[in-house]
Amino acid sequence: MKYGIGHLSVVPCRAEASDKSEQVTQLLLGETIKIYEQKRTWFRIKTAHDSYECWIDENQFSFISQSDFEALNQSKPTVVSDLVSVLSKPDTSEMMTVLLGSNLPCWENKTLNIANKKWQYDGLFQSTKSVLNKSKIAENAYLMINSPYQWGGRSPFGIDCSGFVQLVYKLNGIFLPRDASQQALMGQALSFIEEAEEGDLAFFDNAEGQITHVGIILSNNRIIHASGKVRIDKLDHQGIFNVEKRDYTHRLRLISKIF
Repeated sequence: MKYGIGHLSVVPCRAEASDKSEQVTQLLLGETIKIYEQKRTWFRIKTAHDSYECWIDENQFSFISQSDFEALNQSKPTVVSDLVSVLSKPDTSEMMTVLLGSNLPCWENKTLNIANKKWQYDGLFQSTKSVLNKSKIAENAYLMINSPYQWGGRSPFGIDCSGFVQLVYKLNGIFLPRDASQQALMGQALSFIEEAEEGDLAFFDNAEGQITHVGIILSNNRIIHASGKVRIDKLDHQGIFNVEKRDYTHRLRLISKIF
């Protein structure tokens, strides 16, 4: 088996080995992968943080050794907490955008190392080893307000509902699965919405009973979620009520307390 690391700001991960294939998720800077198969210029990979299988282009990651892969995944990472910032390469004019939730491998004295290449980062960061705090979940979620919805997205420039929840929880040291239906299996299910606290998750189903949407519960009967964009709506026992449309847009199925 081979191993790799994302060396670009955000990398599209495809369902098949083609640029025309559906984007199913994204790989952020510094996130690591296991590599299983090559097909032309594409590699079938599994992400280390959520075990998601997909295809990525050979130019959008770097190979690393098994020992480096294991070292990077031994402990929770330090991550970018700026919405958008910049990396610079010491003693050169080279720069690169870095996004919220990206990993900062081998972080020391404002310097990170990705596949033996050093970069400097002067922006905000936080350790994902910190003590869990539900108010911090809401604080991080607010950063993403008005980010556009994008199927398979995990960044401020485009994000889907489960990618939004996964990214916010990652910032707080909790690594959830990628899809809403998988996330619904985590934590403790609550019997009544009145038992929920800020930072808990609400899940919603379609007409066939399949869980297709998720959001983060806020105080005062509100929810923040990605639907068209990251937005705040009202939440009650029926589901999400969109004030602009004057109608319910999502039917509540489950409330879950992750911690």
